[in-house]
Amino acid sequence: MIKMVASDLDGTLLVNGSQSIPEEIFPLIKKLKDMGILFVAASGRQYANMRNLFAPVKDDMAFIGENGGLAIQNEKLLYCDSFDKKLVMEIIEAIQEKKDAEFSCSTKDFYYIMPKTEHYRHLMVEEVKNHCKIIGSLTEITEPCMKVAVYEREGMTEESIRYWRERFGDRCTVVTSGFAWVDFIPFTTNKAKGIRKYQELLGVGPEECVAFGDEYNDIEMMKSVKYSFAMKHAKQGVREAAAYETEEVAPVLRRLIQAGGNIKEVF
Repeated sequence: MIKMVASDLDGTLLVNGSQSIPEEIFPLIKKLKDMGILFVAASGRQYANMRNLFAPVKDDMAFIGENGGLAIQNEKLLYCDSFDKKLVMEIIEAIQEKKDAEFSCSTKDFYYIMPKTEHYRHLMVEEVKNHCKIIGSLTEITEPCMKVAVYEREGMTEESIRYWRERFGDRCTVVTSGFAWVDFIPFTTNKAKGIRKYQELLGVGPEECVAFGDEYNDIEMMKSVKYSFAMKHAKQGVREAAAYETEEVAPVLRRLIQAGGNIKEVF
């Protein structure tokens, strides 16, 4: 029987650039809770942003934020990673030097950003509605950082992804996290770390867990559960890592609920 369901957000629950969770998901999360199944939102996004997205059910579920940098349930911080400060500054300086590249530096409560363009400020603060601290100098970065992200408006080309991996891939994990984003995180940080934490708290194994994702930052999470679903539009490497494919998350959740948590009746 399934005891935990984890889902990525951007490209999985949030498609076509949407910034709001489909309304049909909220009652499904409540029904899962009533059945003793924990729903976990697992994203590269910050916790404050995720909590706002899931406002109607925020206390009926759990969260993995910053690509596994932290895990929070019922406002209780289960763990919070930190990134080597010297490496963080080196990555940010490289992003600042690169034309048309913007950075965000993730702390527990907010993002440090130093927008080069109004587009990026608007995207982060008003469109995505992140909690941000806009700075004028890198010396203002004083809080511990758990993740650095680079944004390139025209999208991450294979050339750009290769550039960032060749530059920093020997010192941290460099992974795509959406159409226009690449994340830099410690080698020990990934979404699977959060999944394992919840498995430990619930006393469940991989065979009792389901996960959904679409990007390379979801692969470790998929490998930490038995029943992993890649979105049909996911990159080939992600689809190959998953056990199954689906076009949407909601229909699978509905079938799981109808089956009383018996995943074998879903297929």
